[in-house]
Amino acid sequence: MRKWWPLVAVCLGAFILLVDVTIVNVALPAVSAELDASFSALQWVIDGYALALAALLLASGSLADRFGHRRLYLYGLGVFAVASLACGLAPSVELLVAARVVQGAGGAAMFATSAALLVGSYQGRDRGTAFGVWGAANGAAAAAGPLLGGLLTERFGWPSIFLVNLPIAAAAIVLTLRVIPAAPVPAGPTARPRVDVAGAATFTVAAGSLTYALIRGGDAGWTSAEVLAAFTAAAVALAAFTAVELRAERRGRAPMLDLALLRRPSFAGLMGGALLLQGGAFGCLVLVSIWLQSVLGLGPIAAGLALTPLAAASFLVAALAGRHSQRLAPRLPIGGGLLAVAAGMLLLRAGMDAGAGRDSLVAGLVVTGIGVGLATPVLVSAATATVEPRRAGMAGGAVNTFRQLGMTLAIAVMGAVFTGRADRVLSGAGSVPDPKEAAAALAGGQAQHLVAAVPGSAQPAARELVHRAFASGLDQVFLLSAAAAALGGLLVLALVRPSAPADRQPSPRDEARPSVPPQEAPARDKAAALRS
Repeated sequence: MRKWWPLVAVCLGAFILLVDVTIVNVALPAVSAELDASFSALQWVIDGYALALAALLLASGSLADRFGHRRLYLYGLGVFAVASLACGLAPSVELLVAARVVQGAGGAAMFATSAALLVGSYQGRDRGTAFGVWGAANGAAAAAGPLLGGLLTERFGWPSIFLVNLPIAAAAIVLTLRVIPAAPVPAGPTARPRVDVAGAATFTVAAGSLTYALIRGGDAGWTSAEVLAAFTAAAVALAAFTAVELRAERRGRAPMLDLALLRRPSFAGLMGGALLLQGGAFGCLVLVSIWLQSVLGLGPIAAGLALTPLAAASFLVAALAGRHSQRLAPRLPIGGGLLAVAAGMLLLRAGMDAGAGRDSLVAGLVVTGIGVGLATPVLVSAATATVEPRRAGMAGGAVNTFRQLGMTLAIAVMGAVFTGRADRVLSGAGSVPDPKEAAAALAGGQAQHLVAAVPGSAQPAARELVHRAFASGLDQVFLLSAAAAALGGLLVLALVRPSAPADRQPSPRDEARPSVPPQEAPARDKAAALRS
């Protein structure tokens, strides 16, 4: 049993960083009510974490190669724990968002080093077992997020969803110090890779500015000065990022992302699939959670249970089909999974009307979960198989970066689509004084307040209008999610080349033995090549 303690230490960190992606969803109405938060602020509570996670993953990998994987994992756990405490104690939504950004930075350090720690701790068949358990822990985190968030929020209040991280992080830190030895860090300036600070900074500014513009566009207007300035800043930062990475490549330095890889159809298709999978499957869940609680009147626990079919189906399919899907050409489970997500979203849309209830979600969420379970386990291994072994770490990090960025941008886009549609429905009623403000209030979980604000005799009609406006907004959100997932599936099926030698997926026997004898490959390069 002692040999599995390093696996426990890594799984504890992976669990809390991934559960915090979804655990917040069912707590958003409570956060809105207690901190008087607008829908834009609620979007940032989710996006602040996901954006920091996406923007810093590749840079964290470089830091880990330079300073040691265990050291950066421990730093990540410490930062994550302190930020979780700050989230739980935040007296305002602005401080909560700031703490979530810091939490995402800690999560990026943990995420970027987890696989490398497992590679350094296990060999042969034990390594395959360790990665299987680690993958199951990742799936369990997604499955547990909504239900755990509902239980904690209803019983102890929304701060508890963050404070629960503290004892788990403390246990992970103690275990890591005791059971995972510190690997020697290569000495000398040439042995320790440079950190692409300029690349990380320009990428972060580009992603942050674009997200800000998408979130603020619905409120401030798409042609307002601040939104246009944010779009301009995103474009300039993206151009600067491209120039920085190309310059690093020309000078023989290690760029954060080798842009030449995007010229390979298989790699580009997989990155597009990762972006659209996460956005298509998860971008709508914030609004669905708010609908369940503010319109249908469910408590946090019931809302968490209503969202569980997606995560549970994903977990079961990934566990049952993961081993077999590795034997297929990767475009089949990934492309097929994305098309299943699109079908699930269309099922959700078919059941969404003014009289819809939580039962109308079950079939669509299950089909969506099946698609996620088919596609997700293959993404990282497929991306690393399309590049040379020395770039496998970069490819794996790029997949996770595009996945998190996909959810970040999707939440912003879905919010704008929802409020625009709800605004049109409310405007058409002719009885709402400020439809735009009312639509924003609906998105922020204030449906009951809107109904309570009208005279008693008019409340039944107001309630029906609120149901209709929210259902119409979700209808458009589900349609957009389906289109995004379908586009991702077609891209993967069209671009990922099954006949390319680099696309061959390793068999379990290949994974059980190293392709290069350990004495012929430095430990740092080996860990970097296998880091996902």
